[in-house]
Amino acid sequence: MEVLESQIRECFGRVVYSHKTQEKCADIVLSLHKRLKLMLIIISAIVTTSLLIKLFGDQGWALLVGVILSTILFGLNTYMKDYDLGEISQKHINAANELWDIRETYLSLLTDIKANQLSINQIINQRDDLQKRLHNIYSGSPRTNYKAYKEASKALQVNEELTFSDKEIDVFLPKELRRTE
Repeated sequence: MEVLESQIRECFGRVVYSHKTQEKCADIVLSLHKRLKLMLIIISAIVTTSLLIKLFGDQGWALLVGVILSTILFGLNTYMKDYDLGEISQKHINAANELWDIRETYLSLLTDIKANQLSINQIINQRDDLQKRLHNIYSGSPRTNYKAYKEASKALQVNEELTFSDKEIDVFLPKELRRTE
């Protein structure tokens, strides 16, 4: 039983990291998407302004600025055409949501094991089912990156994003269910 519990704890830990990494990756991709969209707007405005300056005045530099920025704009638009960052971010969010469910199921399984509510066969069956579900999620999820993993690691280890003190939990509970005064 202890060996099974250890394996399930290990799986739980990996899912916690995967969930948080998917969330962080979604944040990173969405942030990049927003910055690129803003950059496109700013460059478009400058291109338009420089062409208007050239059209209504005799400023040779304005045409040069317009041509250079228009070329950059073309490159950015080509990049954005091939990579729908909004959609990629949404896929990371979807993966994180599915992993959240697996994470909570592992937590419930560990609770049931500690409470001696399951036979070894029940534990093995639930573990195997979770592994199959995880495989399906991972095979359909976008890949994450090292930056997202580092941010997830910091969030979990330093910022303790998924841990709560008894006092923090008690705030949400009725008086009869609280552990602290």
